[in-house]
Amino acid sequence: MRNPEFLLQELQRIHCAIRDAVVQACEATALEQMATVTAFEGGDTIYAIDRVSESVLLTQFADLALHYNFRLVAEGLGHDGIHDFPVGVAESDLELVIIVDPIDGTRGLMYQKRPAWILTGVAQYRGTRTNLRDITMALMTEIPLVKQHLCDTLWAIAGKSALATRFNRITKTTQPLPIRPSQATTILNGFGNIARFFPGERARLAAVDDMLTTQLLGEAPQGRALSFEDQYISTGGQLYEILMGHDRWLADVRPLLLPPEQRHGETPMLCCHPYDMCTELIAREAGVIVCKANGQPLDAPLDVQSGVSWVAIANRALAVRLLPALQNALQTHNMQLEDDDVAL
Repeated sequence: MRNPEFLLQELQRIHCAIRDAVVQACEATALEQMATVTAFEGGDTIYAIDRVSESVLLTQFADLALHYNFRLVAEGLGHDGIHDFPVGVAESDLELVIIVDPIDGTRGLMYQKRPAWILTGVAQYRGTRTNLRDITMALMTEIPLVKQHLCDTLWAIAGKSALATRFNRITKTTQPLPIRPSQATTILNGFGNIARFFPGERARLAAVDDMLTTQLLGEAPQGRALSFEDQYISTGGQLYEILMGHDRWLADVRPLLLPPEQRHGETPMLCCHPYDMCTELIAREAGVIVCKANGQPLDAPLDVQSGVSWVAIANRALAVRLLPALQNALQTHNMQLEDDDVAL
């Protein structure tokens, strides 16, 4: 990758521009207007608030095209989510794939319930084979609630650990922020859960979650809770909770609800996509274990259609205990693990 430090600075600038534009729109626009549905693209619902970020996104990345030839992959850029920069560039001249989720956590942000995140991953371009394993730079920036004056940015370059800063919207100052995943070797009295945000299959996912917890902690005494959950409807937000030591483990296995032959390509369900997990490099650089449910590295293509099933565990010692319990619970409830014989 040419001049990675310059590229990181440019991406940070783009993230700040998107963050500020979205916050300004939230301050000036009624909640009901922000929550208006405008389209169904890139494997998800597009709301009016998403259009704010997408407008800034295209303008800012056009400026980046003065320095790099790249393929932009993002939710909201039409059905295939692809836009090559500069306009008219030959595919043979593309250097990078930059995959972006301009607002990850739209639903929580548009109702001012919880911050959202801007997510970006960068990989060397190698055609349709380019996948999550190829990402060597990742950046995530918090889009704060209107009433919130602090917001965080985290990033990583492969092999150089993860870093973070905290920005104060009132004083316009930035301070270093420690990244501290939990070092607990048990889930007892900690937060962690399987994502089950929407009606449809929550009972089945909850049964897997309950079985995993019982395997690790036994039956809870009557009137007591041995662990807790927090359904943060943002994949970037979920990774942030692990990175900051708030959660000990998280998993999103919704694609495993489908038979194996239906999981590839355009997954016909509301689930996690590659743009949602494009910053998992940050977690891995901080020592978090991020993998598929079968324990193998994530390898989804960098598109806007594919479903992604993932597990994040705060540290290796906990992963050694938790991952087998999760696999057993999934198989017990007829959710077959991933097939890693698919060629990349």
